[in-house]
Parts: sequence; structure tokens; C-alpha cells
Amino acid sequence: MAADAAEEIRGTAHGTAPVPLSVLDLVTVGAGRTATDALRTSVDIARLAESRGFHRYWVAEHHSMPGVASSSPAVILAHLAAHTERIRLGSGGVMLPNHAPLVIAEQFGTLEAMAPGRVDLGLGRAPGTDGATAAALRRSDRLNEGADDFPQQLAELTRFLDDDFPDGHPYRRIHAVPGPVQATSPGGVQSPHRPPIWLLGSSGFSARLAGMLGLPFAFAHHFSAQNTVPALDLYRETFRPSEVLDAPYALIGVSALATDDEKEARRQVLAAALNMVRLRTGRPGLVPTPQEAEAYDFSPMEREFVDSWNANVIHGTPDEVRAGLDDLQKRTGADELMLTANAHGGDVRLRSYELIADAYGLPTPA
Repeated sequence: MAADAAEEIRGTAHGTAPVPLSVLDLVTVGAGRTATDALRTSVDIARLAESRGFHRYWVAEHHSMPGVASSSPAVILAHLAAHTERIRLGSGGVMLPNHAPLVIAEQFGTLEAMAPGRVDLGLGRAPGTDGATAAALRRSDRLNEGADDFPQQLAELTRFLDDDFPDGHPYRRIHAVPGPVQATSPGGVQSPHRPPIWLLGSSGFSARLAGMLGLPFAFAHHFSAQNTVPALDLYRETFRPSEVLDAPYALIGVSALATDDEKEARRQVLAAALNMVRLRTGRPGLVPTPQEAEAYDFSPMEREFVDSWNANVIHGTPDEVRAGLDDLQKRTGADELMLTANAHGGDVRLRSYELIADAYGLPTPA
């Protein structure tokens, strides 16, 4: 069991990449574009990623953000499963406190039935939105309680996925379907796979919990770069071998954008940074165009934020991005790099992954 689980978690590096490369998709919606446009781009990127040897493709849960159309990861993943054949698909992640564990077990059991052996279940404990929206999602204003209960919610979800609540437990006769209970029914045959659980984090809490449980860990370097090395160190120090992994396995999410020339890369990341300025100041909207960003009058405080934010975005020509990714992997020791390309246009994002694949000599379609 451990060997099979580890095989589904660990990827293979291709070309000259130092570690496996993967994709994190925020399904960003640019000004003048629709959510339909963004989702079509997601399909195009997923197909490209599969054809070029990227290991996995994750979708992140966000809410009440006009420029991010990924409020329903399970729905998007089902759509991507219908348009791909081999690449691993998963959540990066599902914000568990927003949902009943049984619902997530059912959703990802269904995804596993659609795409056997290629579904990941990445879990986070943050709301993925502002406090008011989180309260509406959870029908409760006790938001800290959801985060504090995360280990218990995780344990409950795992029990549902494995269908192994002990005798006497109030949920003993409740089963997540599709799931293992089908194999115990008369004439039942069940897939040997179940989605591997990953813990996601931007601080030390989930790093420590993932280590203690022997689970794979994904760190959000793309928006918490100052905590990356401490969190990965903590994960490795606290890691205990489990039925899932016999050694730590950590990936990091990285903002990376490659363009055909350096100037264009700077224009694109400026637009993405303006989008973050608006989000952080309570004005979320669609991702602005580079032209709008260039004409925007940044205040000194906003300019300071933009410079700080873009310092952690690896951008430029393909060779510059490759060098930046290589350096980041050496500094962090990450076992996998999950790249997210934030830009106004879907064509720019698609082209970025293509250029990075070329820079590393990843496989080309037959």
C-alpha cells in the first residue's frame, strides 16, 4: 500500500528540470474576458502540460473574487478529466473548513471514479476568501473554530475516504459513495486507488501536521516566500514515516512567467501585481491589462508592495526563468515545483508554460 501511494505522489523529472514540474491554475479572468474564456484556457493549459511531461495540474479554491473563477475545484477537475488522459489532477487546494468532510469525500470519490489513479486531494485550512464570505459559506461566523478544528476534520475526512470508522462511532454506518463500501457489497468491485491527501500551507501549522502524519506537503511560496524555508525545515524535522510515505515529499507553489522578451514579462507581472494591490485593499476585480497597469498612478505604499510582490515572481525570458527556478529549488530543496502563471491573457499564460517546457527540454508531443 505504501509503495503504491508513494508512486502516485512522487513525480519524475523530465529533460533538464531538477525536479518534476507541475501547474497550479487559479483560472484567472482578465478584463474584457469571461469565465468561459478562462476555463477554456485551463483546458488548453492542461492539455499542453500533459503533452509536455508536467506531472500534475491543480486548481485552487477561491471565493468572491471576480478575477479568479475557481470557486468549485471539483467541478473544474471533472471538466479537465474529460479533456486529459494521463496527467494527475487535484485541488491546490480544497479549503476543508468551508465544507462537510463527507461532501469532500463524495466529490473526490466521484473524481477518482472518473479518472482512476490520477486524482490528488490537497487540503488547506484557510477560507480562501474574506471573513464575511467565509461566514456565508459555512453559515457560521465562528471562523477560528473551523481552522482550529482542522486536524479533527482531516481525521474525519480520512475515515470517510477509507470507510473505516470504528464500531460504535456515530458515522460507522455512513459511507462515502463512490468509495470502498462498494467493494463489500454483493458482487462489488472497487478501484484499488483512493486520492492521496496532501496538506497545504503558508506557515508552520500544516507543515508540522503533515510531518507528524507522514503526508506530502505543499507550501505556498508564491504568496508567503519568507516562510518557505522555515516551513519546509519544520516539515522535514517532524516527519514520521507512514503507510503513505517513508520519507518527506514537499512541493512549493511558484509564481513564474516566461515571455519571448524581458520587457513583456515586466509588463505582464505589473498587471498581475496591480490586481493583488486591489485585492489586498478590498477592491478585488478582474485582472487588468498591461496597458491599464502602465497608466495606473501607484502611491508610494502601493509601489512598495508591487516591488516586494514581484521580487518573488520569477519572470523574464525562458532562460532567466529557468535559472530562477533552478536557484529556488537549490535554496529550498523542494521535491517538486508547481508553477502558476498569473497574467491578463490566457494566451500569455499558455505561452509561458510552453516556453518553460522548451527551456528545460521537456518531451514534445509525438
